[in-house]
Amino acid sequence: MVEFQSPHLDAVFHALSDPTRRSMLHRLTDGEQSVSQLAEPFDMSLAGASKHVRVLETAGLVRRRVAGRTHYCRLEAQHLAEAQAWLRRYERYWAGRLDALEALLVAEDRQKRDGKG
Repeated sequence: MVEFQSPHLDAVFHALSDPTRRSMLHRLTDGEQSVSQLAEPFDMSLAGASKHVRVLETAGLVRRRVAGRTHYCRLEAQHLAEAQAWLRRYERYWAGRLDALEALLVAEDRQKRDGKG
């Protein structure tokens, strides 16, 4: 069960709130990359990229390993699943609301077609 009042879930959503970090996570779906590789598409220093990686690590979304002077990152998707489970509750809510709207629109179209509207 997903904890809805969780500092850990807060950390995940904080990490996902930044487009640079979301892009880094997306790039990690292709496999492990160095911090230098993650920084390449952005106009930022390695220190800046490392700060983003640290936020992702704190949220449990990335695991870092060090080989010599190179830091490699890999995606840890388990905590993304927890965030998705939290969002799923609202997905069901909106799906129900959209179904109700669709029913109203269909009924309105039927009334217009039958000349009652």
